[in-house]
Amino acid sequence: MRPSDHPSEVRTIEWRQGAVVMIDQRRLPLEEVYMTCRTWEEVAECIRSMVIRGAPAIGVAAAMGMALAARASAGGPPEVFMGDLQRATKVLLATRPTAVNLAWALDEMERVRRQDGSPAEVAEAMEARALEIYEDDLASCRAIGRYGAELIAGDHPVILTHCNAGALATAGYGTALGVIRAVFARNPQVRVLVDETRPFLQGARLTAWELLHEGISADLITDSMAGHFFRTGEITHVVVGADRIASNGDTANKIGTYTVAVLAKEHRVPFYVAAPLSTLDLSIPDGDRIPIEERDQAEVTHFAGHRVAPEGVRVRNPAFDVTPARFITAIITERGVGRPPYDESLGRLFRSPRDRRGDNKRGNANGQRGGA
Repeated sequence: MRPSDHPSEVRTIEWRQGAVVMIDQRRLPLEEVYMTCRTWEEVAECIRSMVIRGAPAIGVAAAMGMALAARASAGGPPEVFMGDLQRATKVLLATRPTAVNLAWALDEMERVRRQDGSPAEVAEAMEARALEIYEDDLASCRAIGRYGAELIAGDHPVILTHCNAGALATAGYGTALGVIRAVFARNPQVRVLVDETRPFLQGARLTAWELLHEGISADLITDSMAGHFFRTGEITHVVVGADRIASNGDTANKIGTYTVAVLAKEHRVPFYVAAPLSTLDLSIPDGDRIPIEERDQAEVTHFAGHRVAPEGVRVRNPAFDVTPARFITAIITERGVGRPPYDESLGRLFRSPRDRRGDNKRGNANGQRGGA
């Protein structure tokens, strides 16, 4: 579990002997602290409080949380088992509303719960599916990295990334940082500009930490510096992750991503979104239907526990914004690269042949949701 055990990447979350172990991302980069969750309620609180964050990682955590819920209730009568799992699903679903991977993973676990069998048999099947979701995410990220690396041209590329879409946002390896890792494996001359990503500083605390850990050249900048580096021509590519992608390609990602996309369009810099197909929400036609989470105002008024804004000031703190599809050069998935028009290209990728364990289950789940 510890990064030293996996020198090529950080492991964010693992299932260990009936418990969920995850790195506490709130403590990074100053401390590496690992939390052990033995109940689904503890997993839910870790998602809500951002011990774990990043859409794919949240989906894995929710699946493992449901496996814990099933194990805890497996010894009781079927009606109690069903009621306990319904309650766990409802609470977990409410923890982070924007990341569609959370709902997708819970749908997957609900599909398993509906199978015939005793509570003990269903609990065993739910644990197995949670572990499959974990392994599938690792494989998806590596495939995204391979496809994305083909898009990064030049001898000395400089990639801007926003927020954290690395190993810490997934089961491991990462989506946007998975692309950067794959580029680095081919071309060690790649350099990364890391937006700090106010107000929660995922870029400064997490992305910078991961890149240093990997030995990838990186410069940390404040969010407001991005325009300067676009104007001077230093940035050659932008790669970001996603929390939800509408069927037309509109993409929700960490607040500030839209600003970066507009700058990239103005300066003719390719803007790539890297995300697994489980982040695609076929049930919504465009980004206006994506719910945007508002978080605690203290994230804006305080820094490192100290107030930096006057008492009584009104605060807005949306955690995400939506980048319209017209600003996105391509969307990189585990099955290939989608280009405009996205309602056609993403649909083709979604329906493409499955060549990995678990893809049939993933495709069926998404297909059902998209037809709802």
